[in-house]
Amino acid sequence: MKFSETSNLYYLDKSTYVNLRWIAYIGQLITVLAVKFLLEFNFNYYYCITIIFLSILTNLYLHFYIKKKQLNNLKSSLFLGYDILQVGLLLYFTGGITNPFIFLIIIPAVFSSIYLNIWSSIILVIFTIILLIILTFFYYDLPHPETLHFHAPNYYLYAIPLSTIIGLTFLVYFASKFGEESRIKKKAYDKLQELIAKENELLSLGGQAAAAAHSLGTPLSTILLIAKELQKEFKDNYKIKKDIDLLVSQSDRCRKILKKLSLNPNIEDDFIGSNFSLLDYLNEIVRSFKEISNKEFTINSDLHKNSFKSVKSSEIIYGLRNFIGNANKFSKNKIEIIITSDNKNTEIIIKDDGPGFPKDLIDKHRLGEPYIRTADQANISKYGLGLGTFIGKTLLEKNFANISFKNRKSVSGAEVKIIWKNTDLSKI
Repeated sequence: MKFSETSNLYYLDKSTYVNLRWIAYIGQLITVLAVKFLLEFNFNYYYCITIIFLSILTNLYLHFYIKKKQLNNLKSSLFLGYDILQVGLLLYFTGGITNPFIFLIIIPAVFSSIYLNIWSSIILVIFTIILLIILTFFYYDLPHPETLHFHAPNYYLYAIPLSTIIGLTFLVYFASKFGEESRIKKKAYDKLQELIAKENELLSLGGQAAAAAHSLGTPLSTILLIAKELQKEFKDNYKIKKDIDLLVSQSDRCRKILKKLSLNPNIEDDFIGSNFSLLDYLNEIVRSFKEISNKEFTINSDLHKNSFKSVKSSEIIYGLRNFIGNANKFSKNKIEIIITSDNKNTEIIIKDDGPGFPKDLIDKHRLGEPYIRTADQANISKYGLGLGTFIGKTLLEKNFANISFKNRKSVSGAEVKIIWKNTDLSKI
């Protein structure tokens, strides 16, 4: 996925971020007061209290002044940068790199790598590393009892920032990878929901059209009856006879259209409000492809007594249509669909005689992931980004199906196997 396509996905949820900051500031305040008044260690706690107080003001500003519920990438980066600086200043007055809480300085950078873009994360990581180096050489002594002189050997002192930087790099790398995958899947799921909404809208429009045809039948018959009476009464009036004849003909035409819409299965969506089996779904989908494709479709059925019927599911239809559409797109001449059922499972296999699935994707078991590219440069534009496969797989798996992909061995082509347990299929 291109950077420009996902830039709108980089943001922080303001309420969550504000709450996390409150937890951090309360924890810092309790720690500083406990070290000063319970342990009675001497250190520059006035500076620490001042830093925490200023940070509380920034959180109040963020909570009350910024009205948007989501912080964009720039604002999020600025606030996280401030958080790194704030922790760095507290550590500067309380032992620097020798402070046992030194690991807290890496949290904002790790947090940014999950939600913000890569450049923001890199800048915050570099800023964190610079502060770690500064805190290694410049800092006030760690708060301690007057009778104890705390001193860390140099090899230990320099090992702390090194281990912290290694941990920071490791965590940021994996967090950024997980964040990227999460954003890509979020966009793919949004696309899926958009397609399902359109499918449901079409079904709704089909139902409304059928209802409208039924409701308009009576008033249209009344209009046609009156028009015919007027036609008889004014048959000798040549001034208006032409208009009345047109009114009668157009009313009769409307009546015929509504009748076809209500009764003719070739016009109405005959799935609406009815129960159909998987074989019915397949026949309907294949019929729609035959209207636009000159390729050969065959359906081999062996359902025996197990032919579960359910109210039309737009998710199952769209999922099956995606896989059959892919077979139609990549096949040379023939698409074969096999549907079988026994006492335990119902299975649909979709085969084509095309080039098959990209070897690099099927070997790595990446088929079904959104926004993936094959390394096959010759066919990279034809294979696309895998969004159709992702949508089909997700929709069918949501309806209890188990999907597997493989390339045919005896002949060239791809094969998609969709399996339902009969107990699950009966619930749909």
